[in-house]
Amino acid sequence: MFGGRQKSAVGLDIGANSIKLVKLDHDKDGFSISAIGIRELPPDAIVADEIRDREAVIFNIQSLIDQTDPKIKDVVVSISGHSVITDKFTIDRKSGPEAEQAILFETEQRAPFDVDDVTLDYHIIKSDEEINKMDVLLVAARREYLQMFLELIEDCGLRPVVVDDDAFAVLNSYVGNYEIDASKVTALVNIGHDVCNITYLADGLFVATRDVSAGTREIFNAVQREFRLNPELTAKALKGEMGDSIDQDMLKATIISATEELVSGVELAFSYFKSQTKIDAVDWVVLSGGGALIPYLPEFLQSKLNVPLEIANPLRNIDYDPELFQYLQPEKIAPLLTVAVGLAMRKTR
Repeated sequence: MFGGRQKSAVGLDIGANSIKLVKLDHDKDGFSISAIGIRELPPDAIVADEIRDREAVIFNIQSLIDQTDPKIKDVVVSISGHSVITDKFTIDRKSGPEAEQAILFETEQRAPFDVDDVTLDYHIIKSDEEINKMDVLLVAARREYLQMFLELIEDCGLRPVVVDDDAFAVLNSYVGNYEIDASKVTALVNIGHDVCNITYLADGLFVATRDVSAGTREIFNAVQREFRLNPELTAKALKGEMGDSIDQDMLKATIISATEELVSGVELAFSYFKSQTKIDAVDWVVLSGGGALIPYLPEFLQSKLNVPLEIANPLRNIDYDPELFQYLQPEKIAPLLTVAVGLAMRKTR
């Protein structure tokens, strides 16, 4: 998938709530931002895996390209949700066609859909000669869903040069910006509008990833109902921009009540991870995505998980001129850019 380094790459993160774009210039010293932008989508343009208003999505992608850098053609994109599976497994060491056949067999056992209808890729994480085993990371997507997504990108006049997975984009962003502490078990929790991706690291290496089918949409809907706001004012309330206009105690109570399904899903995912890996505890949580910016949510999640938590900053090791992006204030919305940054860090041909 990945060839030689080029001078820049564009990460385009198409979420259910908004579209984020980050263009990174690559050089021997690291990365620097040359373009950045966000456009919010109509409330039901994308719901979970389903694109319900294709024209609105295309219009907003094209508008975002026009306002950031009209010369952009090649983009790195990502997918997630029920039509995508990721898994790690161990098989006997093989190579060539034998390895591919063994991996295809494992995919048949694990995929919730017909293996003939999927597009898959894999990466051998570790090969151990002593025990003659190798660890394989698998990513598979329903071919129909992937084709529909690629056609959407191409109809915007863009060329998708790499298709990634949201969880691995988050991991890529973390690896590029943080020193990984191999002594800690770390959970990268990325809360989107409809899906929460959780990626686990142990001994400094990727261990597993899991999706929770809940996000910030329920919070948005609950706040809109409780305070009888239109979508624009609801978005402002969830950005903390209506402190004097609405009762903050009521806002906190509404957010926490609407977060219970999400938090329960994360708690269950943590329990499942610990039981499957025989790991006693998660030591650290790094929170990203739109959920990281919602008032009271990070503190509530930390209290329920009883694990130290920090808000992700995918720009901590990236150079940029704040004067160029004053209207966005990247330092304030950084967690929202995590997937786009991770995508733009990819090496592309």
